[in-house]
Amino acid sequence: MLLILILLLLTRQVAVGEDWPQFLGPERNGSYSGPLAATWPKSGPAVLWEVDVGHGFSAPVVARGRVILFHRRENQAIVESLEAGTGKRLWSSAYTTDYRDDFGFDEGPRGAPAVAGERIYTFGADGVLQALDFSTGKRVWSVDTRQKFGAPKGFFGAACSPLVDDGRVLMNIGGPNGAGIGAFDAATGKVLWTATSDEAGYSAPVVATIAGVRHALFWTRAGLVDADPATGKVRFQFPWRSRSHASVNAAAPVVVGNLVFLSASYGTGATLLQIDGASVKQLWASDEALSNHYATSVYRDGYVYGYHGRQEFGQSLRAIELKTGKVQWNIDGFGAGTVTLAGDRLLLIRENGELIVAAVSPKEFRPIAQTQLLPAVVRSYPALADGRLYVRNERTLACFKMK
Repeated sequence: MLLILILLLLTRQVAVGEDWPQFLGPERNGSYSGPLAATWPKSGPAVLWEVDVGHGFSAPVVARGRVILFHRRENQAIVESLEAGTGKRLWSSAYTTDYRDDFGFDEGPRGAPAVAGERIYTFGADGVLQALDFSTGKRVWSVDTRQKFGAPKGFFGAACSPLVDDGRVLMNIGGPNGAGIGAFDAATGKVLWTATSDEAGYSAPVVATIAGVRHALFWTRAGLVDADPATGKVRFQFPWRSRSHASVNAAAPVVVGNLVFLSASYGTGATLLQIDGASVKQLWASDEALSNHYATSVYRDGYVYGYHGRQEFGQSLRAIELKTGKVQWNIDGFGAGTVTLAGDRLLLIRENGELIVAAVSPKEFRPIAQTQLLPAVVRSYPALADGRLYVRNERTLACFKMK
């Protein structure tokens, strides 16, 4: 009986490990460790299913055989639960939204949902943070952060992807008067703490254990904030932003041990920080190394891979050495997109809907496979779970067989 129980627990751990329950995956680092085919047909990975979607840049997430989609139709912000293998809609939950984009861009949600335990957490472009029951979609609690904290609309609305850590929902809120960042009780929505008065950026927070201590890292509009996730006590703030008012910090921090890599566009550039207890040291900084506009880079074996330059000007793809910022290789005119690490391969999904699979190597850019997944424009991050790739453009969410 004990052996059966152990096998069941191990099976459950493997299954959970193959989920993609939040923005940038299980460890929030854009890395996938599940099954992946060595090769695909010349026509590309098989399409398992497709469904129509509404507006938004929110990435799909996957947990326990469900795909969670957050999008907008007319004046409804909608969360849907779909069968991961078939795309069948299981339930739908909606609330009325009046968000309007000042620049004429998409008016749907930006932040990806997060699944933790029996709850789904979403944060809409209008600043509404909510928790839904995973099985039924019933709303458990909701907080209008713009109304409660006076958080401004920002350039493109609210865009933080919720981060759930040890029963707390960590958020880049952007409220004045001490409500720049904050934590909410995951079960009730009660405000546990707030800190700083930084405006919100468009970067998702991350958590990391450094020298045995838990750190919550928020890249706000002003710079990096390191806070104790349990209490909100700020350990340090490191200014890192463009001198231009018309700018945003969008890529998430990349944490490697006690090192934190930040990269932004608008003349900001990249920097590498070293955390030592409650202090931080800058190791290097350069706008010529890797300037991420919106896509978070990935790290492997001493090197960082990502997109350099402004999205609208035609980005390049490059690899740099983490500890020095030295460029290892560069592909000009590659175009904007996202990058996901899958073992020893890079999965690059370009805005034109093309998938390029390349070897992970600091020596050269070596494509292995190339195929068209969806028509342009693809700006949302993909989800990769249990050998299936979920990609959405402005009209369609599609599931591809990758194993």
